[in-house]
Amino acid sequence: MATCSWLRCCGALRLRPRTGCRRLAASTTQLRGYAGGLADLSAELLRTDSFVGGRWLPVAATFPVHDPASGATLGSVADCGVPEARAAVRAAYEAFRSWRGVSAKERSSLLREWYNLMIQNKDDLAKLITAESGKPLKEAQGEILYSAQFLEWFSEEARRIYGDIIATPSKERRALVLKQPMGVAAIITPWNFPSAMITRKVGAALAAGCTVVVKPAEDTPFSALALAEILLGHAARSVKRVSMELGGLAPFIVFDSADVEQAVTGALASKFRNTGQTCVCSNRFLVQRGIHDAFVKRFVEAMKKTLHVGNGFEAATTQGPLINEKAVEKVEKHVSDAVSKGATIVTGGKRHPLGGNFFEPTLLSSVTQDMLCSKEETFGPLAPVIKFDTEEEAIAIANATDVGLAGYFYSQDPAQIWRVAEQLEVGMVGVNEGLISTVECPFGGVKQSGLGREGSKYGIDEYLEVKYVCQGGL
Repeated sequence: MATCSWLRCCGALRLRPRTGCRRLAASTTQLRGYAGGLADLSAELLRTDSFVGGRWLPVAATFPVHDPASGATLGSVADCGVPEARAAVRAAYEAFRSWRGVSAKERSSLLREWYNLMIQNKDDLAKLITAESGKPLKEAQGEILYSAQFLEWFSEEARRIYGDIIATPSKERRALVLKQPMGVAAIITPWNFPSAMITRKVGAALAAGCTVVVKPAEDTPFSALALAEILLGHAARSVKRVSMELGGLAPFIVFDSADVEQAVTGALASKFRNTGQTCVCSNRFLVQRGIHDAFVKRFVEAMKKTLHVGNGFEAATTQGPLINEKAVEKVEKHVSDAVSKGATIVTGGKRHPLGGNFFEPTLLSSVTQDMLCSKEETFGPLAPVIKFDTEEEAIAIANATDVGLAGYFYSQDPAQIWRVAEQLEVGMVGVNEGLISTVECPFGGVKQSGLGREGSKYGIDEYLEVKYVCQGGL
């Protein structure tokens, strides 16, 4: 049985369950009593059971799913264990045996139909995401469209999986290369990108048509890193292919030649999307001495003017709650550590008056490399600013980490743009741009930020085997 493990865990927070072995569920009474906006959702979207082999199956245990904005219980969902996971793998492999023969055109049509269904149901799907993760509804709607675009993109790429004809030194031989589906893909998706379940299934559907979704309960004792190490160890012992998209510590560099207004706009977009809870959010702001004061001043003004904290279902909200109490505690820890070592709170710095999991958008100045916020991924609405003098110093600070997912910098110097873009040790670089993700381009990192790439023409290779065929006797 060919298998592939795919791990996408942005940040070191506990994993939250998603579709597959879990669906958001609640009784009609609970839904009507929830002010967040779930009351008008179709009951078909709210399922408690596990989903294996094309059927909804009951399981012995469940666990609650909470609204991070209010703390209310949205419902209880299936807590799938080892037996359910093994049954899912068996079902997926049985599906693969027939699916591997499905034509590229038919796969393309199925994915296109899936895309159409997502677009038709985009509003309901977005409400589910906001209720479960707390992110602003507009962001959730954008997430659904972004995810659906993967289905659209790969429905087109499904018909473009080409092989090669290779010239050989012998007249009596012909050599060709085929690309074939690898097999069952076991997938773990992160809480901070619920519809990642959809995008991950795309590659598997194209290459194998069978996907296993293993969803542990929220009280899983493993951090994302520990889980990644476990999976890598098991995969190595049985020589399974592994594709991983893990965390980052993205630098955001502002050089003296930068356009301040442009840099501030990019900083807001990059830092505070999903309240700072994405793996490509800027984590460290490196600002050159000559432009430092002007940038900090405008950044603070923009934060106060444009960032509005509240429930994700409220129209004015741009900053929802953090995912849970532990996430809030981590931001608090990073702020207090920085202040104890000499950093200054320019704005924010504490829990928001709304209480619960809400935290104020925060900017720190006079930050140094020995502070936790410079060395660890905060995963929250904290923007620490480090002052630097030279280009070489900025690159050294940016690269002084064992992860390298995304990096951003602002400059109007053409020569500097090429130098810095080539020297940053990351998988993706934003030049005068704070939002860089798109389905047409490869998403992934270097160092301990992961293995493999998502999206683009490269993304499908994670699910394909290359077979060389040599024909003789010609």
